[in-house]
Amino acid sequence: MSTPLASVWSPESHGPRRDPAPLLPEAEPVRVLGTPAFAELAGRPGGPELLRDLYRRLVTGRRYNQQATTLTKQGRLAVYPASTGQEACQVAAATALRRTDWLFPSYRDTLAVVSRGVDPLEALTLLRGNAHSGYDPFEHRVAPLSTPLATQAPHAVGLAHAARLRGDATVALALVGDGGTSEGDFHEALNFAGVLNAPVVFLVQNNGYAISVPLAKQSAAPTLAHKAVGYGIHGHLVDGNDAAAVHSVLSEAVEHARAGLGPVLVEAVTYRIEAHTNADDAGRYRSSEEVAAWQQRDPLALLERELRAAGLLTDLDVRQAADAAEALAERMRTVFHVKPELDPMSLFAHVYAEPTPQLREQAAQLAAELAAGAETS
Repeated sequence: MSTPLASVWSPESHGPRRDPAPLLPEAEPVRVLGTPAFAELAGRPGGPELLRDLYRRLVTGRRYNQQATTLTKQGRLAVYPASTGQEACQVAAATALRRTDWLFPSYRDTLAVVSRGVDPLEALTLLRGNAHSGYDPFEHRVAPLSTPLATQAPHAVGLAHAARLRGDATVALALVGDGGTSEGDFHEALNFAGVLNAPVVFLVQNNGYAISVPLAKQSAAPTLAHKAVGYGIHGHLVDGNDAAAVHSVLSEAVEHARAGLGPVLVEAVTYRIEAHTNADDAGRYRSSEEVAAWQQRDPLALLERELRAAGLLTDLDVRQAADAAEALAERMRTVFHVKPELDPMSLFAHVYAEPTPQLREQAAQLAAELAAGAETS
């Protein structure tokens, strides 16, 4: 007769048997706009100004995406993955953090980077093809844009764990797309985060497609937020086009992690209105009817309508937000129409604190080639 499993199970050898129910996400995405929660938020001290700030950031973000896309068509940028339609996720990611926290973006998250305070020119340097990163990560606590999918997620966990060991009240927020959740780095990051109880939050922007692959062909999970329970961390599901809801859920997740209560995975259900990049033909894998349906859930229009109905937004507010956004677009046009002066030797400047012998050898070889080219020109 075999020994009952319950009599030999021990937390030391097989880990604690936790109740998964508290870790499971909501049955439906959290919403604020169009619900009683909006009036509650608007009635809090600072609530109206928070909502107007989100609106201004959305207006700026939409114009930023438009201008960057235009610059790409003009050849001023090598490539631009627009976040049009996902702006609510981008601005909420920036505003939910303290200045002492860290943001770990992917290549589509330049708007979040700009909303965090990084200069637009510096945020777009990678996509211009001029450098691996155009800004100092420590100035605004923003990691370099990550082009390989999900590789920034383990980095976020490592930084958060290190901060916890030092006793710092720092939280790391990693931005990942739905396609990134299919990568091994994503799962390794969640596993380490859960085991280490790291103060890290993962925001998955589920925009429906990993380039041309729809989510249904990537995952059979009920939602991507359900992936959290497998790693012993909390999962939440939010309407990614509801700026107030994303800000609220992310803010709570960040403070949950900061309090030492464990990491959090937030899935924001949104949609990528533009093509994957300027090199993509989205018409080959999705219908115009699908795009039009999601355009009816434009995060900017949703918030503006709600604010106007509540008397929290005037025509003057709208005009001032549009003027500020246009001023940013004009500055982007002015700066990007100037040909940059690039120093090829700068490639070696920020690779290692102490250059390796191989790096010094490569730098010397390039310097010699540049010198030879200057002599023959």
